[in-house]
Amino acid sequence: MYLPKGFMAGATASGIKPSGKPDLGVVSFLGATAWAYVATTNRAAAPCVLRGRNLYAAAEPLRGLVVNSGNANCATGEQGVRDDLRLAELAAEFLEVEPETVLTASTGVIGVPLPINKVAQKIGEIELGGSLASFAEAIMTTDTRVKLSEQELPGGARVVGVAKGSGMIHPNMATMLAYLFTDAAIPAAGLRERWPAVVNRTFNQVTVDGDTSTNDMAAIFSSSLTEAEPGPFWEAVEAVARDLARQIAADGEGAEKLITVRVRGAYDEADARLAARAVAGSALWKAAVHGNDPNWGRILAALGYSGARFEPERAVIALQETVIYDGGAVPFNGVALSQAMQAAEVLVDIDLRSGEAEAEAWGCDLTEDYVKINAEYTT
Repeated sequence: MYLPKGFMAGATASGIKPSGKPDLGVVSFLGATAWAYVATTNRAAAPCVLRGRNLYAAAEPLRGLVVNSGNANCATGEQGVRDDLRLAELAAEFLEVEPETVLTASTGVIGVPLPINKVAQKIGEIELGGSLASFAEAIMTTDTRVKLSEQELPGGARVVGVAKGSGMIHPNMATMLAYLFTDAAIPAAGLRERWPAVVNRTFNQVTVDGDTSTNDMAAIFSSSLTEAEPGPFWEAVEAVARDLARQIAADGEGAEKLITVRVRGAYDEADARLAARAVAGSALWKAAVHGNDPNWGRILAALGYSGARFEPERAVIALQETVIYDGGAVPFNGVALSQAMQAAEVLVDIDLRSGEAEAEAWGCDLTEDYVKINAEYTT
Protein backbone atom coordinates (compact mmCIF):
# COMPACT_ATOMS: atom_id res chain seq x y z
CA MET A 1 0.00 0.00 0.00
CA TYR A 2 1.37 3.40 -0.99
CA LEU A 3 1.30 6.63 0.96
CA PRO A 4 -0.49 9.78 -0.26
CA LYS A 5 1.48 12.64 -1.76
CA GLY A 6 3.82 14.31 0.70
CA PHE A 7 4.96 11.25 2.65
CA MET A 8 7.71 8.62 2.44
CA ALA A 9 8.37 5.73 4.83
CA GLY A 10 10.90 3.04 5.62
CA ALA A 11 12.04 0.66 8.35
CA THR A 12 14.88 -1.52 9.57
CA ALA A 13 15.80 -4.07 12.23
CA SER A 14 17.84 -2.21 14.83
CA GLY A 15 18.23 -5.10 17.28
CA ILE A 16 15.65 -4.01 19.85
CA LYS A 17 13.66 -7.19 19.26
CA PRO A 18 15.58 -10.36 20.23
CA SER A 19 13.98 -12.05 17.23
CA GLY A 20 15.86 -9.78 14.85
CA LYS A 21 12.62 -8.72 13.16
CA PRO A 22 12.09 -5.11 11.98
CA ASP A 23 11.58 -2.81 14.95
CA LEU A 24 12.28 0.75 13.81
CA GLY A 25 10.10 2.71 11.40
CA VAL A 26 10.27 6.27 10.11
CA VAL A 27 7.84 8.37 8.08
CA SER A 28 9.15 11.51 6.41
CA PHE A 29 6.77 14.42 5.90
CA LEU A 30 8.08 16.24 2.83
CA GLY A 31 6.67 19.58 3.97
CA ALA A 32 5.11 21.21 7.01
CA THR A 33 2.25 18.88 7.91
CA ALA A 34 -0.96 19.58 9.84
CA TRP A 35 -1.91 16.96 12.41
CA ALA A 36 -4.35 15.89 15.08
CA TYR A 37 -3.59 13.61 17.99
CA VAL A 38 -5.26 11.55 20.73
CA ALA A 39 -3.27 9.56 23.29
CA THR A 40 -3.84 7.13 26.14
CA THR A 41 -5.44 8.32 29.38
CA ASN A 42 -3.26 5.95 31.42
CA ARG A 43 -1.63 7.93 34.25
CA ALA A 44 1.56 5.89 33.82
CA ALA A 45 1.96 7.17 30.27
CA ALA A 46 5.34 6.73 28.58
CA PRO A 47 7.68 9.64 27.75
CA CYS A 48 6.71 9.50 24.08
CA VAL A 49 3.09 10.23 25.01
CA LEU A 50 4.01 13.06 27.37
CA ARG A 51 6.28 14.58 24.73
CA GLY A 52 3.59 14.16 22.07
CA ARG A 53 1.08 16.03 24.21
CA ASN A 54 3.53 18.91 24.59
CA LEU A 55 4.16 19.05 20.86
CA TYR A 56 0.44 19.02 20.22
CA ALA A 57 -0.13 21.85 22.68
CA ALA A 58 2.45 23.90 20.78
CA ALA A 59 0.26 23.48 17.67
CA GLU A 60 3.17 23.53 15.23
CA PRO A 61 3.32 21.48 12.01
CA LEU A 62 5.35 18.26 11.96
CA ARG A 63 8.00 16.93 9.59
CA GLY A 64 8.34 13.31 10.67
CA LEU A 65 7.32 10.29 12.74
CA VAL A 66 9.59 7.66 14.31
CA VAL A 67 8.36 4.47 15.99
CA ASN A 68 10.24 1.69 17.72
CA SER A 69 8.69 -1.63 18.72
CA GLY A 70 9.78 -4.28 21.19
CA ASN A 71 10.43 -1.74 23.94
CA ALA A 72 7.84 0.63 25.43
CA ASN A 73 10.43 2.93 27.07
CA CYS A 74 7.90 3.32 29.88
CA ALA A 75 8.57 3.38 33.64
CA THR A 76 12.24 3.97 32.86
CA GLY A 77 12.64 7.21 34.82
CA GLU A 78 14.57 10.26 33.68
CA GLN A 79 16.70 8.07 31.44
CA GLY A 80 13.58 7.14 29.53
CA VAL A 81 12.76 10.82 28.98
CA ARG A 82 16.28 11.42 27.68
CA ASP A 83 16.11 8.35 25.46
CA ASP A 84 12.82 9.48 23.93
CA LEU A 85 14.29 12.88 23.16
CA ARG A 86 17.35 11.18 21.67
CA LEU A 87 15.05 9.06 19.50
CA ALA A 88 13.56 12.28 18.14
CA GLU A 89 17.01 13.76 17.60
CA LEU A 90 18.26 10.71 15.71
CA ALA A 91 15.20 10.72 13.46
CA ALA A 92 15.56 14.47 12.93
CA GLU A 93 19.19 14.08 11.91
CA PHE A 94 18.21 11.32 9.50
CA LEU A 95 15.38 13.39 8.00
CA GLU A 96 17.34 16.66 8.14
CA VAL A 97 14.67 18.46 10.16
CA GLU A 98 14.39 19.86 13.69
CA PRO A 99 13.75 17.43 16.61
CA GLU A 100 10.69 19.38 17.76
CA THR A 101 9.04 18.58 14.42
CA VAL A 102 9.33 14.80 14.90
CA LEU A 103 6.69 12.78 16.77
CA THR A 104 8.03 9.74 18.65
CA ALA A 105 6.33 6.50 19.65
CA SER A 106 7.46 3.34 21.41
CA THR A 107 5.63 0.06 21.97
CA GLY A 108 6.61 -3.20 23.65
CA VAL A 109 7.82 -4.35 27.06
CA ILE A 110 7.38 -1.89 29.95
CA GLY A 111 10.17 -1.13 32.42
CA VAL A 112 13.17 -2.01 30.26
CA PRO A 113 15.60 0.75 29.19
CA LEU A 114 15.44 1.57 25.49
CA PRO A 115 18.71 0.51 23.79
CA ILE A 116 19.00 3.85 22.05
CA ASN A 117 22.57 3.12 20.91
CA LYS A 118 21.20 0.35 18.68
CA VAL A 119 18.82 2.85 17.11
CA ALA A 120 21.70 5.26 16.55
CA GLN A 121 23.68 2.59 14.73
CA LYS A 122 20.88 1.47 12.43
CA ILE A 123 18.57 4.40 11.66
CA GLY A 124 20.83 5.59 8.85
CA GLU A 125 20.24 2.30 7.00
CA ILE A 126 16.56 3.01 6.46
CA GLU A 127 15.58 3.50 2.83
CA LEU A 128 12.59 5.78 2.37
CA GLY A 129 10.00 5.16 -0.33
CA GLY A 130 6.33 5.43 -1.12
CA SER A 131 5.31 2.04 0.28
CA LEU A 132 3.96 1.76 3.82
CA ALA A 133 4.52 -2.00 4.05
CA SER A 134 7.88 -2.07 5.83
CA PHE A 135 6.79 0.54 8.36
CA ALA A 136 3.59 -1.44 9.06
CA GLU A 137 5.67 -4.54 9.81
CA ALA A 138 8.23 -2.71 11.96
CA ILE A 139 5.66 -1.34 14.44
CA MET A 140 4.15 -4.76 15.28
CA THR A 141 4.65 -6.52 18.61
CA THR A 142 2.43 -9.57 19.22
CA ASP A 143 0.43 -8.79 16.07
CA THR A 144 0.16 -11.69 13.64
CA ARG A 145 -0.35 -9.50 10.57
CA VAL A 146 0.04 -5.94 9.34
CA LYS A 147 -2.98 -3.65 9.50
CA LEU A 148 -3.48 -1.27 6.57
CA SER A 149 -6.48 0.49 5.03
CA GLU A 150 -7.14 3.15 2.39
CA GLN A 151 -9.87 5.25 0.80
CA GLU A 152 -9.79 7.49 -2.26
CA LEU A 153 -11.80 10.70 -2.41
CA PRO A 154 -13.45 12.34 -5.43
CA GLY A 155 -10.76 14.51 -6.98
CA GLY A 156 -7.93 12.10 -6.20
CA ALA A 157 -7.02 12.81 -2.58
CA ARG A 158 -6.38 9.70 -0.49
CA VAL A 159 -6.57 8.61 3.13
CA VAL A 160 -4.19 5.79 4.07
CA GLY A 161 -3.99 4.23 7.53
CA VAL A 162 -1.71 1.88 9.42
CA ALA A 163 -2.08 0.44 12.90
CA LYS A 164 -0.68 -2.07 15.31
CA GLY A 165 -2.47 -3.69 18.21
CA SER A 166 -3.22 -7.19 19.46
CA GLY A 167 -3.23 -7.30 23.27
CA MET A 168 -3.64 -4.88 26.20
CA ILE A 169 -6.54 -3.49 24.16
CA HIS A 170 -9.28 -1.46 25.82
CA PRO A 171 -10.84 1.97 25.26
CA ASN A 172 -8.79 5.07 26.18
CA MET A 173 -6.92 3.55 24.44
CA ALA A 174 -5.13 0.22 23.91
CA THR A 175 -1.71 -1.20 23.08
CA MET A 176 -2.41 0.47 19.84
CA LEU A 177 -0.61 2.82 17.53
CA ALA A 178 -2.72 4.14 14.66
CA TYR A 179 -1.66 6.65 12.04
CA LEU A 180 -3.66 8.07 9.15
CA PHE A 181 -1.98 9.98 6.33
CA THR A 182 -3.75 12.14 3.78
CA ASP A 183 -2.92 14.64 1.07
CA ALA A 184 -6.39 16.23 1.39
CA ALA A 185 -6.20 19.97 2.01
CA ILE A 186 -7.92 20.12 5.40
CA PRO A 187 -7.04 22.96 7.81
CA ALA A 188 -5.28 21.99 11.01
CA ALA A 189 -8.12 23.45 13.07
CA GLY A 190 -10.59 21.19 11.30
CA LEU A 191 -8.45 18.12 11.95
CA ARG A 192 -8.14 18.95 15.63
CA GLU A 193 -11.84 19.65 16.03
CA ARG A 194 -13.16 16.44 14.51
CA TRP A 195 -10.45 13.81 15.00
CA PRO A 196 -11.25 13.03 18.69
CA ALA A 197 -14.85 12.16 17.79
CA VAL A 198 -13.66 9.78 15.07
CA VAL A 199 -11.33 8.10 17.57
CA ASN A 200 -14.17 7.74 20.08
CA ARG A 201 -16.41 6.05 17.53
CA THR A 202 -13.74 3.70 16.20
CA PHE A 203 -10.47 3.04 18.04
CA ASN A 204 -12.01 3.65 21.46
CA GLN A 205 -14.69 1.06 20.69
CA VAL A 206 -12.15 -1.78 20.46
CA THR A 207 -11.62 -4.08 23.44
CA VAL A 208 -9.66 -7.30 23.65
CA ASP A 209 -8.79 -7.85 27.31
CA GLY A 210 -9.82 -4.86 29.42
CA ASP A 211 -6.31 -3.44 29.86
CA THR A 212 -5.54 0.16 28.87
CA SER A 213 -1.90 0.57 27.88
CA THR A 214 0.66 3.27 28.63
CA ASN A 215 1.96 4.13 25.16
CA ASP A 216 -0.98 4.44 22.84
CA MET A 217 -1.85 7.09 20.35
CA ALA A 218 -3.92 7.72 17.25
CA ALA A 219 -2.92 10.55 14.93
CA ILE A 220 -3.81 11.91 11.52
CA PHE A 221 -1.40 13.86 9.31
CA SER A 222 -2.28 16.01 6.28
CA SER A 223 0.18 17.23 3.66
CA SER A 224 -2.61 19.40 2.17
CA LEU A 225 -1.43 18.86 -1.40
CA THR A 226 -4.80 17.95 -2.97
CA GLU A 227 -8.09 19.83 -2.82
CA ALA A 228 -10.89 17.91 -1.12
CA GLU A 229 -14.40 18.49 0.19
CA PRO A 230 -14.73 18.12 3.98
CA GLY A 231 -17.79 15.85 3.85
CA PRO A 232 -16.32 13.05 1.72
CA PHE A 233 -12.99 13.49 3.51
CA TRP A 234 -14.40 12.78 6.95
CA GLU A 235 -16.42 9.85 5.62
CA ALA A 236 -13.18 8.39 4.25
CA VAL A 237 -11.34 9.03 7.51
CA GLU A 238 -14.04 7.28 9.52
CA ALA A 239 -14.08 4.35 7.09
CA VAL A 240 -10.31 3.86 7.38
CA ALA A 241 -10.35 4.19 11.17
CA ARG A 242 -13.27 1.76 11.48
CA ASP A 243 -11.54 -0.76 9.23
CA LEU A 244 -8.33 -0.56 11.25
CA ALA A 245 -10.28 -0.90 14.51
CA ARG A 246 -11.93 -4.08 13.22
CA GLN A 247 -8.55 -5.44 12.12
CA ILE A 248 -7.12 -4.83 15.60
CA ALA A 249 -10.02 -6.66 17.25
CA ALA A 250 -9.82 -9.56 14.82
CA ASP A 251 -6.10 -9.93 15.56
CA GLY A 252 -6.55 -9.94 19.34
CA GLU A 253 -4.06 -12.17 21.08
CA GLY A 254 -5.11 -15.78 20.59
CA ALA A 255 -8.31 -14.72 18.84
CA GLU A 256 -10.18 -16.99 16.49
CA LYS A 257 -13.28 -14.84 15.97
CA LEU A 258 -14.14 -11.17 15.61
CA ILE A 259 -17.06 -10.04 17.79
CA THR A 260 -19.09 -7.12 16.41
CA VAL A 261 -21.69 -5.53 18.67
CA ARG A 262 -24.18 -3.11 17.12
CA VAL A 263 -26.45 -1.11 19.40
CA ARG A 264 -29.33 1.03 18.21
CA GLY A 265 -32.28 2.67 19.91
CA ALA A 266 -30.08 4.14 22.64
CA TYR A 267 -30.92 7.32 24.55
CA ASP A 268 -27.84 9.05 23.10
CA GLU A 269 -24.54 8.15 21.43
CA ALA A 270 -22.69 7.96 24.74
CA ASP A 271 -25.14 5.34 26.00
CA ALA A 272 -24.92 3.42 22.72
CA ARG A 273 -21.14 3.34 22.95
CA LEU A 274 -21.24 2.25 26.60
CA ALA A 275 -23.64 -0.59 25.87
CA ALA A 276 -21.75 -1.86 22.83
CA ARG A 277 -18.38 -1.73 24.59
CA ALA A 278 -19.67 -3.57 27.65
CA VAL A 279 -20.89 -6.51 25.61
CA ALA A 280 -17.81 -6.64 23.39
CA GLY A 281 -15.59 -6.56 26.48
CA SER A 282 -17.44 -9.06 28.67
CA ALA A 283 -15.04 -11.88 29.52
CA LEU A 284 -17.98 -14.21 30.06
CA TRP A 285 -19.49 -13.40 26.68
CA LYS A 286 -16.07 -13.64 24.97
CA ALA A 287 -15.63 -17.12 26.46
CA ALA A 288 -19.14 -18.10 25.34
CA VAL A 289 -18.33 -16.99 21.80
CA HIS A 290 -15.21 -19.13 21.84
CA GLY A 291 -17.34 -22.11 22.88
CA ASN A 292 -20.16 -21.32 20.41
CA ASP A 293 -22.59 -20.95 23.31
CA PRO A 294 -25.58 -18.64 22.57
CA ASN A 295 -25.90 -17.66 26.24
CA TRP A 296 -27.89 -14.43 25.94
CA GLY A 297 -27.94 -13.95 29.72
CA ARG A 298 -24.31 -12.82 29.55
CA ILE A 299 -25.19 -10.19 26.95
CA LEU A 300 -28.09 -8.89 29.04
CA ALA A 301 -25.94 -8.79 32.16
CA ALA A 302 -23.27 -6.74 30.38
CA LEU A 303 -25.91 -4.31 29.15
CA GLY A 304 -27.20 -4.01 32.70
CA TYR A 305 -23.85 -2.95 34.16
CA SER A 306 -22.77 -0.86 31.15
CA GLY A 307 -24.22 2.38 32.50
CA ALA A 308 -26.48 2.80 29.48
CA ARG A 309 -30.05 3.84 30.21
CA PHE A 310 -32.66 1.28 29.10
CA GLU A 311 -35.48 -0.92 30.33
CA PRO A 312 -34.66 -4.65 30.04
CA GLU A 313 -38.27 -5.52 29.28
CA ARG A 314 -38.12 -3.36 26.14
CA ALA A 315 -34.75 -4.50 24.75
CA VAL A 316 -34.28 -6.90 21.85
CA ILE A 317 -31.12 -8.96 21.30
CA ALA A 318 -30.27 -10.83 18.11
CA LEU A 319 -27.30 -13.14 17.60
CA GLN A 320 -26.17 -13.98 14.09
CA GLU A 321 -29.46 -12.41 12.93
CA THR A 322 -31.54 -14.69 15.17
CA VAL A 323 -33.61 -12.99 17.88
CA ILE A 324 -32.77 -14.61 21.22
CA TYR A 325 -34.28 -12.08 23.63
CA ASP A 326 -37.28 -9.77 23.25
CA GLY A 327 -38.08 -8.28 26.63
CA GLY A 328 -37.62 -11.80 27.94
CA ALA A 329 -36.67 -15.27 26.77
CA VAL A 330 -37.86 -16.32 23.32
CA PRO A 331 -37.61 -19.79 21.77
CA PHE A 332 -34.77 -20.43 19.32
CA ASN A 333 -32.89 -23.42 17.91
CA GLY A 334 -29.82 -23.60 20.14
CA VAL A 335 -28.05 -26.22 18.05
CA ALA A 336 -28.45 -24.28 14.82
CA LEU A 337 -27.39 -21.02 16.45
CA SER A 338 -24.33 -22.66 17.99
CA GLN A 339 -23.34 -23.82 14.53
CA ALA A 340 -23.86 -20.30 13.17
CA MET A 341 -21.49 -18.98 15.84
CA GLN A 342 -18.64 -21.00 14.34
CA ALA A 343 -18.17 -18.24 11.74
CA ALA A 344 -15.13 -15.94 11.63
CA GLU A 345 -17.32 -13.02 12.79
CA VAL A 346 -20.04 -13.20 15.43
CA LEU A 347 -22.60 -10.38 15.26
CA VAL A 348 -24.64 -9.20 18.24
CA ASP A 349 -27.41 -6.77 17.29
CA ILE A 350 -29.15 -4.94 20.15
CA ASP A 351 -32.12 -2.56 20.10
CA LEU A 352 -32.51 -0.80 23.44
CA ARG A 353 -35.74 0.91 22.34
CA SER A 354 -34.83 3.95 24.43
CA GLY A 355 -34.02 6.53 21.75
CA GLU A 356 -32.52 7.03 18.30
CA ALA A 357 -28.75 6.77 18.85
CA GLU A 358 -26.52 3.93 17.68
CA ALA A 359 -22.92 2.73 17.95
CA GLU A 360 -20.66 -0.24 17.28
CA ALA A 361 -17.91 -1.95 19.27
CA TRP A 362 -15.49 -4.73 18.38
CA GLY A 363 -13.81 -7.45 20.38
CA CYS A 364 -12.73 -11.06 20.01
CA ASP A 365 -13.27 -14.42 21.62
CA LEU A 366 -11.28 -15.39 24.72
CA THR A 367 -9.14 -18.43 23.98
CA GLU A 368 -6.57 -20.57 25.76
CA ASP A 369 -3.90 -19.04 23.54
CA TYR A 370 -4.51 -15.59 25.03
CA VAL A 371 -3.42 -16.91 28.43
CA LYS A 372 -0.39 -18.66 26.95
CA ILE A 373 0.79 -15.60 25.01
CA ASN A 374 0.56 -13.32 28.04
CA ALA A 375 1.93 -15.88 30.50
CA GLU A 376 5.12 -16.03 28.44
CA TYR A 377 5.31 -12.41 27.16
CA THR A 378 8.65 -11.49 28.75
CA THR A 379 10.12 -14.95 29.20
